[in-house]
Amino acid sequence: MAELKTQKNKASVKQFVDSVADDKRRSDCRAVMKVMAEITGKRPKMWGSSLIGYGAYTYVNTTKKPAQWPVVALSPRKNELTVYIMPGFEPFQPLMDKLGKYRTGKSCLYIKKLEDVHMPTLKQLIKRSVAEMKRRYEVDL
Repeated sequence: MAELKTQKNKASVKQFVDSVADDKRRSDCRAVMKVMAEITGKRPKMWGSSLIGYGAYTYVNTTKKPAQWPVVALSPRKNELTVYIMPGFEPFQPLMDKLGKYRTGKSCLYIKKLEDVHMPTLKQLIKRSVAEMKRRYEVDL
């Protein structure tokens, strides 16, 4: 079985963020990075080629092998900023109702522009997500 492609590496987070072509997406990315750093107390690390992660935890993946993943992460994609909320969104529905304009996947929060969401609510969502990950897993934070 092939190894998970998205692994923590020594690539430069600054260089990656600086390479984001869209000025607004780059600025939004930096703003969310600041929040994640404050909440986790960790410096960002690159995971794969486009994921900026904070902390780490080990989970058992679908192949029944342990794998590492960041506790919370983000990626400045071409069309949206993607924020990874690893516990998913069900535990946080009251916050989601106040967040603003977004869409979600299983653990992905997609934001077109940061001003589309209520920043204090986003901070609370990230903070509670990290707390839930600490409750569920042994985390490196």
